[in-house]
Amino acid sequence: MYKLIDGKAHSRGIREEIAKGVEDYRQKYSKDIGLAVVLVGDDGASQVYVRNKIKGCEEVGIKSFAYYLPMDSTQEQVEELVSELARNEAVHGILVQLPLPKGLDAQKILSLIPVEKDVDGFSESNLGKLCMNEECLVACTPNGVMQMLKREGIQTRGKNAVVVGRSNIVGKPMAMLLLNADATVTVCHSKTVNLKEICAGADILVAAIGRAKFITADMVKEGAVVIDVGMNRDENGKLCGDVDFENVKDKCSYITPVPGGVGPMTITMLLYNTLTAAQRSV
Repeated sequence: MYKLIDGKAHSRGIREEIAKGVEDYRQKYSKDIGLAVVLVGDDGASQVYVRNKIKGCEEVGIKSFAYYLPMDSTQEQVEELVSELARNEAVHGILVQLPLPKGLDAQKILSLIPVEKDVDGFSESNLGKLCMNEECLVACTPNGVMQMLKREGIQTRGKNAVVVGRSNIVGKPMAMLLLNADATVTVCHSKTVNLKEICAGADILVAAIGRAKFITADMVKEGAVVIDVGMNRDENGKLCGDVDFENVKDKCSYITPVPGGVGPMTITMLLYNTLTAAQRSV
């Protein structure tokens, strides 16, 4: 019988801890913790994400600074804003909502965020420190996965972990976190040969490939822990993950649902990183 990993419940618990940490910081230093979010353009999904981030800040007591720039903003205008936020001592974390409109150099803009304010954990410096197993701000989604594993009491040491997906946002940092937690890690992708066999050997299987119901029952080991990072729409327009949940779940010891699994943890870990960044700044 599988156990559902409830991301909403874990998220609530962590947010309560963050709220206490924010209040302790305010009492000790007599100032607020600030998170700045920059949104360029009018992408609908990005607007929803930004609203949820602002709502999350309100919930835990972090002061949010939201900047909305028009679609036709120039590279120089966006860079000027990010540079200004980098110098602002009231801002402890900076997040530039991706994707940016075409014509803007996202990497150059992100490079202007100081490493200590990179609460998304996307900078070369933070990714490099993660690879070296040094203290850093960790990408929110994979960090959320690790928190769920820890809070469910799921052991990683000595386990065979397979990560399907090699993005800089999820796949690569996920692999590094599992490796740092003493798992034996295999990273798979679209060019991997014998993908089915590799996945079927995993004690912990993390699907982050962005293809609806890609992970099928014959790719899952009996008793495996399956973490579904995907967020897709199926043939009926219904929200689903990278895992064929209905056909996979009964082979698992633990599995995350979509929605309600990894998703709620991502913004929560952004808030966690912002608190961490503020604590390290004093």
